[in-house]
Amino acid sequence: MPTIKDVAREAGTSIATVSYVLNNKTHEVSEATRQQVLAAIERIGYRPNINARNLQASQTKLIGYAWHDLRHGQMNPVLDQFTYLLAQSAEAAGYHLLTFTHNDDNWETVYHELIKTRRVDGFVVSNTRRDDPRIHYLMDTRFPFVSFGQANPGWVFPYIDTDGAHGVAEAVHHLIGLGHRQIAMVGWPEGSLSGDARLNGYLDTMARAGLPVRDGYIQRGEQDEQTGRDALAAWLALPESDRPTAVVAVTDLIAIGVMSAAKEAGLVVGRDLAVVGHDDVPLVQHLEPALTTVRQPLAEISQAVVAMLQPIISGEQATPAPCLLAPRLIVRQSCGAGR
Repeated sequence: MPTIKDVAREAGTSIATVSYVLNNKTHEVSEATRQQVLAAIERIGYRPNINARNLQASQTKLIGYAWHDLRHGQMNPVLDQFTYLLAQSAEAAGYHLLTFTHNDDNWETVYHELIKTRRVDGFVVSNTRRDDPRIHYLMDTRFPFVSFGQANPGWVFPYIDTDGAHGVAEAVHHLIGLGHRQIAMVGWPEGSLSGDARLNGYLDTMARAGLPVRDGYIQRGEQDEQTGRDALAAWLALPESDRPTAVVAVTDLIAIGVMSAAKEAGLVVGRDLAVVGHDDVPLVQHLEPALTTVRQPLAEISQAVVAMLQPIISGEQATPAPCLLAPRLIVRQSCGAGR
């Protein structure tokens, strides 16, 4: 196996310089030298000795996790649940969760300081997006991390995610089985990773069933109840024969907006309009009628995230293969037979 001396020889630097790079002491070396050392490590396939690494820098047994940032008036019960379950999974594996906050202006400073001071052994990242700077930074620094969520298709990094396309496909299949043919969907703004995946599940299933997606059937908006209300208003503006008889919402909160607006318009949810949500957040089973929804396997995801992170922290595995976990359709009373 290549040694740190081999890396120094390949990079044309001293052993101390290689050590600075391996230990993320970026203030000790220039960026050009750091890239030179990282390239040498990649070329010769060097991997740090696990025992030596633990002796040199004892593990903190802390996993860093940033609280998700929300716009005013919004909520994200899925990530609230995930954070709690992640803390439980970490503790079951002998770790603790170190939560912290940052904003769009200082996120890199916060991550860099936690790495430089060795406050954590690794990170869990969530609420990801395309070109996510946090993932790009952690990939570049080669610091241990696992993501709950994806980013750019060409980026190679360890992540666990829900198979949103599969979940929405199950919901559409269920509605078709009930006799619905005019099925609409309300999603997030274009460009959302998970939102686009769920929309693709809807589009693919409609196409395979030979059902048209009529003009105006796809509505988009932010993560709030008003988005569902606005979507229903757009559908009610269509000629009565063209209105959807069933709706799939990208989240339960948006589905609640659809249901509330439908009731105010004199429609009976479950009879005049079938509604399916996504996430199975607490209390939706207590709505009237109870909401049919797609349940994310958050407990399994949190356990899988920690299990994937452990060998990365110990140096046993650099980049485990990513994994998609299938959600499950929970059928309740908000769905009825189509016209």
